[in-house]
Amino acid sequence: MSPSGEQSTSVSLGIGGMHCASCVASVEKSLKAAEGVISANVNPATESAQIQFDSAVASVDSIAGAVSAMGYEPIIVEDESDVALEEFHETEQLTTYERLERKVAVSAVLSILILVGSMQDLFPFLAQFPRQMVSYFLFVLTVPVLFWAGAPFFLGAIGTLRHGRADMNTLIALGTSSAFLYSTTSTYFPGIFSQAGQSPEIYFDTTAIIITLVLVGRLLETRAKLKTSQAIRKLIRLQPKHATVVRSGLDMQIPIGEVEVDDLIRVKPGEKIPVDGVAVEGHSSVDESMVTGESFPVGKAAGDEVVGATINKTGSFIFEATRVGNETFLAQMIDLVREAQGSKAPLQRLADKVASYFVPAVVAVALLTFLAWFFWGPEPSLPRALLNFVAVLIIACPCALGLATPTAVMVGTGKGAESGVLVKRAESLERLSQVDTVVFDKTGTLTEGQPVVTDIVTTADFSESEVLRMAASLEKKSEHPLAGAVLESAERRGLELAEGTEFEAVPGFGVKGVVSGQHVAVGSGRLMKDMGIKSRQIDGAGATNDSAAKTDIFLAVDGELKGVIRLQDPVKEGVPETIRELQHLGVEVL
Repeated sequence: MSPSGEQSTSVSLGIGGMHCASCVASVEKSLKAAEGVISANVNPATESAQIQFDSAVASVDSIAGAVSAMGYEPIIVEDESDVALEEFHETEQLTTYERLERKVAVSAVLSILILVGSMQDLFPFLAQFPRQMVSYFLFVLTVPVLFWAGAPFFLGAIGTLRHGRADMNTLIALGTSSAFLYSTTSTYFPGIFSQAGQSPEIYFDTTAIIITLVLVGRLLETRAKLKTSQAIRKLIRLQPKHATVVRSGLDMQIPIGEVEVDDLIRVKPGEKIPVDGVAVEGHSSVDESMVTGESFPVGKAAGDEVVGATINKTGSFIFEATRVGNETFLAQMIDLVREAQGSKAPLQRLADKVASYFVPAVVAVALLTFLAWFFWGPEPSLPRALLNFVAVLIIACPCALGLATPTAVMVGTGKGAESGVLVKRAESLERLSQVDTVVFDKTGTLTEGQPVVTDIVTTADFSESEVLRMAASLEKKSEHPLAGAVLESAERRGLELAEGTEFEAVPGFGVKGVVSGQHVAVGSGRLMKDMGIKSRQIDGAGATNDSAAKTDIFLAVDGELKGVIRLQDPVKEGVPETIRELQHLGVEVL
């Protein structure tokens, strides 16, 4: 171990060949003992290790060598960008999944044939064949299942035994090979195990079925990893691949990885903001729901901060890049999710500790079982002793012990990230059961995040339909979400809209223009006041008992206030039931 305060460097290293909690414990213990390594956290769910080391003492290659010496496969990615890492992990997982699919398909078919052949008495069409001939046939079918489909178990067991350790591969290899060797000996040298003139039983079906079932388990495990890793990939894909940089007065489109701090970047309507920065020219409204959860766009002008991966809604503007690469908000969010998925809950640490002693204990119990049945069990003692020896080895495999918790953490943090809920570490999930108070932010959490028109307040000389028609005729040239809600309401009512002219957007306040020869303004109370409309008229038109939960859009025609269109973000379906359920559980909801 290297003392803290050295030249600390971090690296994410893929580790192939881990299949249980004892594997994790062995790799983690060996990594921590390696020269120059400050800390190591191995995650079986992502098949990777987060390693912090002293760069003056150790290197990535030396750490990879330590992993190889343990009998596992180190996987180094030269390009450590988020996109490259995730594409690499996805390719690796897909390759593993497809290879397992082939092995499961072949071994399943062969195992069914072996199982049928082993139950010759139950299938009349097999009665015509001599038992010895069927045994030869079963041997031939079992060989590819054990030594092709089951090869990873033997390779893993050999690798760990060379270093004086044992893991789940050891249990499976011992159990299946014991049943296979006994059955092979009974097939070709039946006299060795014959008792009172009776031919010994063969257990090729035990070997094949065990290999197939464990492979099915690994296939399901790999598919779970593939699905839960998609949360990080979805976050990564939020980032645009290119940026339009203004250099020497010319617009140049370059890959996002080439953007530098202080670059001037132009963003057009509908485009994603490539990196974090500060607006320097132009104005627009930006959808920042990815960051804040707020459904309404935020007005941006010179001096305002913008966040990468958020969406520019209306105007075009130029901003100066202040944070790029791994420094952006999105990159930090991805790191947070990755850290959470790789972190260990206290319960998992306990499972890892138990697993480190588990495999040797299981092998010892299996040997004691064999000896007990062999010396004191009923006849035939050897087959019975062997079967019970295999049963202890196979049933005790600690797959669930090592994989249940990290897989659950991956699923929980991954699904949470997709829904905008970030979990800092696995310990937070474990402590969630102790929470007694939940505080909800309304917009986008309890509500749909899409405003709708709820009611319209009018003056004496304007009807509701006329207020809505005039506002929608002008708003149809706007890209603001509130404008979209007004247009949708007008379409539902079947109103015939006029063609607005002299359209002018007032950033952050509303729009102006001419509709049917009349000067129309649609927007906030601030816009109305700037036009000279008195505050008491605005306050009087907008005041209702439920106005606190609604957004008001005012309509002025030829300088006179004609009505108010009231919008609200509707509550999501199931929210009342969710809140009642939390209260029923004794959780205080705020």
